[in-house]
Amino acid sequence: MNAQPDWFRSFFQGLFVEFWLAATTPEQTEKEADFLQEALQVAPPARLLDVPCGGGRHALSLAARGYRMTGVDISSEFLAVAKEQGKSRSAEIDWEQREMRDLPWQGSFDGAYSLGNSFGYDDEAGNAAFLQAVARSLRPGARFVLETGYVLEALLPTLQERGWYELGGMLALSQRRYDPETSRLTVEYTMIRNGVLEKQIMSARLFSVRELSVLLSDAGFTDIQRFSSLAKEPFKLGSSRLLVVATKR
Repeated sequence: MNAQPDWFRSFFQGLFVEFWLAATTPEQTEKEADFLQEALQVAPPARLLDVPCGGGRHALSLAARGYRMTGVDISSEFLAVAKEQGKSRSAEIDWEQREMRDLPWQGSFDGAYSLGNSFGYDDEAGNAAFLQAVARSLRPGARFVLETGYVLEALLPTLQERGWYELGGMLALSQRRYDPETSRLTVEYTMIRNGVLEKQIMSARLFSVRELSVLLSDAGFTDIQRFSSLAKEPFKLGSSRLLVVATKR
């Protein structure tokens, strides 16, 4: 069970997109948008970057609050959903199909965020390049919110080799393997719905909290805060998620 180095270029399609879209509720989206608005500490009509934006749920919520939004994602299927939702809500959002580290803007945004557990997909250089690209895109003093569950202190204490989930008429089976030499987690997913079966393999680098802090600092961020929930509870060993709020120097 091995993932290709660029597995993320073709992973987010078909049943996998449908499953991810069904995995969250509108109520959850609004709570996360509340957290982002408070954490980024900028008022509308500030310009914000959502990367990767997936189906655009956070960008759409923040656009409705008056923010000027740009959403970046590599998946054409995710972006098609985001664009259709934007049209139905009359939201003017700039949607860009790019790799998450391909951010050509220089000092253009008042804030940025990456929610949804997408950090760590790339190799060592690529993961660092993403944080550096975000930093370049921000104005000095702007804040960046990064969410990830791919943290050693969060994932390893409860890691299960196999699991299954049922959602939206789909059954998702997962088989996981952690390699301590590379500090990467590989997961083989099998999605099943109405007799249709799709398989994909993904891989993510698991960082320690200290490693992630060093990467952020090297990319140009300071005042790094770490939380385990939207209520800003402190992150600790075994927390299920890590929310980082950092400020561009």
